[in-house]
Amino acid sequence: MKASRWAIAIAMLQIAAPSWASAQSISQGEAEQLRAQIAALKAQVQMLETRLDVAAPVSAAAGSGGSAVPPALASASKPAAAAEPATKISWKGSPQFSSDDAKFKVKGRIQYDAALLMAPGNISDRAQGYSNELRRLRLGAEGQLGAGFGYKLETELSDNSIDLVDTFITYENGKWLVTLGNHNQFQSLDELIGDTTGSVMERAAFTDAFNFERRLGLSAQYRSGILLAQLGLFSDSADSLTNDEDGDENNSYSVDGRVVLAPRIGKTQLHFGASGHWRDFNRLADEPQRYRQRPYLHSINTRFLATPSIDATGESHYGLEFAGTRGPLHWAGETHWLRTKRPGLSDPTFFGGYAEVGYFLTGETRSYKNGIFGSTKPKQEFGDGGMGSLQVTARYDYLDLNDKDIVGGTQNAWILGLVWTPIEYLRFNLNYAHLRYTDAAIPAGTDRDYGVNVVGWRAELDF
Repeated sequence: MKASRWAIAIAMLQIAAPSWASAQSISQGEAEQLRAQIAALKAQVQMLETRLDVAAPVSAAAGSGGSAVPPALASASKPAAAAEPATKISWKGSPQFSSDDAKFKVKGRIQYDAALLMAPGNISDRAQGYSNELRRLRLGAEGQLGAGFGYKLETELSDNSIDLVDTFITYENGKWLVTLGNHNQFQSLDELIGDTTGSVMERAAFTDAFNFERRLGLSAQYRSGILLAQLGLFSDSADSLTNDEDGDENNSYSVDGRVVLAPRIGKTQLHFGASGHWRDFNRLADEPQRYRQRPYLHSINTRFLATPSIDATGESHYGLEFAGTRGPLHWAGETHWLRTKRPGLSDPTFFGGYAEVGYFLTGETRSYKNGIFGSTKPKQEFGDGGMGSLQVTARYDYLDLNDKDIVGGTQNAWILGLVWTPIEYLRFNLNYAHLRYTDAAIPAGTDRDYGVNVVGWRAELDF
């Protein structure tokens, strides 16, 4: 109550304050007038104190259901409305805008490749020598809308066509993440790792030969402690479902799942994974299927491994994953089997796998989160007294497309990779690969067993 009285007195004194503050010297008559004003103010304060003393018991009796404070005083005592949350701008390769639980970030990617293919001179193909391409040009955005909802939209210019890449809506609540749209179906560790965060320029041969791609679907992910579980129902890629591609006749669907255990033991991060996939082609069975693969690099369009056309009604495949990091050392390996269903004939099973070991010469640790490897920021960036990060990797890559009466060839590949990351978001990748083929789809004269050598270089910007 005393605080209220003082507030009233201060407020009333402030009414008279301007006239006092403007006077530098006053006469005897003006002094008498001021004394009279002060006496009047004292009388008014005394009257208000009396009214508040009377109102206090009434307010206590009314409880929370009413108030005896005059409306003018009540409105004056209300706190000011909370200010709208300010929009913050941070930098993650491009501006990121955030306000409370809402976020927005522009995303982009540029990859330029050049390569040199050295193969026997008598092969019946002219793809030897130098090649180069704009491997990927990607632009999009991702963000959070609030209340757990988010989105991602990316388009990509690749092979002279514009495709939808990650294009989906998400809802996250605690340990659960639900995704609806065009996204990966949890095929394998190497496929899920971003193409700008891999240890070598291209993914394992089986990921391309087995036609791994993003598809439209609905999936759910559960993550708790060391456990990550993913399951989804998918149709086909967004591009395959357009009217130009007779998308209205495409009723293929698949069920895909993956489970990861990622324990951390001291300084060692481990990864154990398994995935399973089942797909029914339905009307797609009207067209034969093929499984084939380039000589490692994408700028070379020749397929040295290729099965003949296969009349199939569906396929099932499954894989195992093992990976880990300890300080600057990292390793990974996978095996994957794909079985093609042929009506009236035995089903061939194709196999692929790889094993790799890598090391950061500059001391970084390869980042790992949510069941995959991510990007690694240099400890000391170029231009800041350092040279950025240097990562070396050795990989063995195997693919076998021979089974039953199907002959598609086998590949044994030895790959060396060097990645220089001068600053975050920018990388330069230099690779050498020796590939040894048996039963190659392209003969060297009359010989289908031979080797080729490839040198590849890539500049990539990802934000």
